[in-house]
Amino acid sequence: MLSKKLVIAMMFILFLVAGNAVAGGDAANGQALSVDCADCHGDDGRGDEEVPGIAGKDAKEHAKQLADFQSGAVESEMADYLEGVSEQDMLDLAAYYATLPAN
Repeated sequence: MLSKKLVIAMMFILFLVAGNAVAGGDAANGQALSVDCADCHGDDGRGDEEVPGIAGKDAKEHAKQLADFQSGAVESEMADYLEGVSEQDMLDLAAYYATLPAN
């Protein structure tokens, strides 16, 4: 029979793996994709007085916001930039920007 500590350790590891699967973003791919985003949001993702900063933004919230822009659930000119962008690419971009220091 497995010891209580071993069972707890296994559950902890499963929760970590499940959390990463839900997040689902590949920050390295997101960095490669961010070239187009940098045109407006800057290389550091901090934006300027006209464009909001996205550096350090929670990845899950950011990915949802991108999906809402793309679907038209939230009206934004971002819909034009997200045309044809896959859900996975949005997750990857969000994961990358979450790794950058916020303003």
